[in-house]
Amino acid sequence: MAELGLCSRREADEWIARGWVRVDGQVAPMGLQVAPNARIDVDAKAKGQQQEQVTILLHKPMGYVSGQAEDGYQPAAVLVQERNRWKGDTARRRFSPLQLRGLAPAGRLDIDSTGLLVLTQDGRVARQLIGEDSGMEKEYLVRVAFGGVATDVQAVFPPAQLARLRHGLSLDGQALKPAQVDWQNPEQLRFVLTEGKKRQIRRMCEQVGLKVVGLKRIRIGRVLLGQLPAGQWRYLGEAERF
Repeated sequence: MAELGLCSRREADEWIARGWVRVDGQVAPMGLQVAPNARIDVDAKAKGQQQEQVTILLHKPMGYVSGQAEDGYQPAAVLVQERNRWKGDTARRRFSPLQLRGLAPAGRLDIDSTGLLVLTQDGRVARQLIGEDSGMEKEYLVRVAFGGVATDVQAVFPPAQLARLRHGLSLDGQALKPAQVDWQNPEQLRFVLTEGKKRQIRRMCEQVGLKVVGLKRIRIGRVLLGQLPAGQWRYLGEAERF
């Protein structure tokens, strides 16, 4: 069911336990082996439950961690309150504390980084963004310094090192996938990655002598941070797709 994109594995377990799943017309017990050509039907109650699940787009400020609280820092999810909802949000949903249940980050953003963070109750969204086979593009604006140079870094940074950022670096003993890396302005690089190793951009920059001064994620797939203010959030729109 998860491989077909119907739900997350956790949801599949719940639906099967509730008797909401039929295989070739028969209610499926837990652990049933299913043939590739089997017909899987899901009760409308399960689909209705999915429709109630929310995906939230948060502009994470510095000083918040993406997941569980650590080292005295609060998780970004604490910002998901009615008072922090962006006034420009056009979604018709009403905020409810029930929407915080099972709301988890689909990907991470370092404590000292800002920008677009996705929080979701929907396992399908999480799998799309951070599943093992996900190749979702994520775009970042990265302000850098090189040696003692903090202005017009582009003029002094070797083109060969820029080429290494695009392809040729390794982290944790594994070669990184090719990345799009270009100068956005003389002090700022634009990165587009299709993977998300821990502190990847900062560690990539360290390997070529760059120091990251500021890092902001502005896009995940087709969804943009846009005008969403720091510390505020909005719902993923019904017509929006990553």
